[in-house]
Amino acid sequence: MSDFATLRERMVERQIAARGLDDPALLAAFRAVPREDFLSGDYADYAYQDSPLPIESGQTISQPYIVALTIYAAGIAAGCRVLEVGAGSGYAAAVIGQIAGDVIAVERHRELVDLAQLRMRRLGYGNVRIVEGDGTLGWPEGAPFDAIVAAASGSHVPQSWIAQLKPGGRIVMPIGEAHAVQTLLKVTKHGDGSLSHEDLGGVRFVPLIGAEGFAG
Repeated sequence: MSDFATLRERMVERQIAARGLDDPALLAAFRAVPREDFLSGDYADYAYQDSPLPIESGQTISQPYIVALTIYAAGIAAGCRVLEVGAGSGYAAAVIGQIAGDVIAVERHRELVDLAQLRMRRLGYGNVRIVEGDGTLGWPEGAPFDAIVAAASGSHVPQSWIAQLKPGGRIVMPIGEAHAVQTLLKVTKHGDGSLSHEDLGGVRFVPLIGAEGFAG
């Protein structure tokens, strides 16, 4: 049997804090969420490795550090309303929910939606809502958002996300070709509607599929 509590603490210290992401609220969120509960079968034993792992529907759960970097860059704080696109296992949404006020996480695979909803209920994460839909269109009924984060790579930032973002809000998403190395991009929407961009480094994500993304 793995000692998940010890492995989780080691992951937080070595993979996140030691790489410069030492915000207390961020570290507390990662300590609070059991990543092993978001993986099926034997993969749970590898939950705290410094790497992405396979999940159902041919998708992946992201490397913990990349989840942390995304949350940190998006400036997610207490009281924020956050949209996550590509909920996957629900892990990132669960971590975000430990910090933010409300989280809506959109996922296009019904199997993943069902599993993630079950995990949220079982773990008691009442401020995280997992919904099925085309995440490239955002979630208009939940807008406006303080932050929008994506766990899939697009060729551009969808216009719907920009429209659903509050002035001063941030989008963090991978930009680039499908099945290639992409750039993790931070986009900030200013009060006058203009946008500024910041390159956060190279990443590799599954493609963003939908009306404002790649074809499925």
